[in-house]
Amino acid sequence: MLKNLSRLRWLVLLCFLAGLLLHMGCSTPGQHAVKTTEISPDVNVLRVGVSTDAQPLVYRQGNKIIGLEADFARGLAKYLEKSLQFVELDWKDQIPALLSNKTDIIMSGMTRTTLREVRIAFCIPYLKSGQMALIRREDAARFNTGFFALTTSSAIGVIKNTYGEYFVDEQYSSVKKITFPTSRPAVKALIDKRIDMFIYDGPMILYLASENEINGLTALFAPLTEESLAWAVRKDNKELLESANNFLKTINNDGRYKKLIKHWIPFAK
Repeated sequence: MLKNLSRLRWLVLLCFLAGLLLHMGCSTPGQHAVKTTEISPDVNVLRVGVSTDAQPLVYRQGNKIIGLEADFARGLAKYLEKSLQFVELDWKDQIPALLSNKTDIIMSGMTRTTLREVRIAFCIPYLKSGQMALIRREDAARFNTGFFALTTSSAIGVIKNTYGEYFVDEQYSSVKKITFPTSRPAVKALIDKRIDMFIYDGPMILYLASENEINGLTALFAPLTEESLAWAVRKDNKELLESANNFLKTINNDGRYKKLIKHWIPFAK
């Protein structure tokens, strides 16, 4: 009898462990982002590539990924009736990961450009934006007539492999350029006077200006460019492209789009 009781206890324990593993395996993806690109394709999962250093579009707050793009991703996954899995990537790895089918869509504040359209397909743009400059407040008078104050001794900071870097290469090739992997070291370099300005997408620059007001930083509010931000998918994934476009049209018609934009980017028109 004791032997039977012992066997029964083992069976109960095994059932409990099996149930626990099943629960863990079926937990909702997307609650915690993965930092690997080895996520197998799954028709029931939307794998969203994000670079979480783009406040207020997509960034980390504690263990959670938040921002305009994060809310869009959650809405799109629900619209598609799929689970959501954020895949955190360095910016330079976003397009390669998409093309190698390690993500399904890039939702990370990507500028729609002609060169990028050679390799990937863009959805309907969700936001008109432009490059802006972050400067030290003490230098505001220096730049009140534009960028004419930049000299050969000046230095401009940019994020590597972004449209901001392309813009500086095209327009200010005579000025020293310093590239950074993310915005944080660029902002520190500006505070430490190792660069004279930092050029990045408008929403991010305004967020960084607000965040670093006590550190003496401000923004040059006139946009330097006019560009469109959009999500990107593989060219052979026409079904997802069409579904994402329909989702954008749906939330625009029912008012959700405007509410999300105003919540995350109050200055947006």
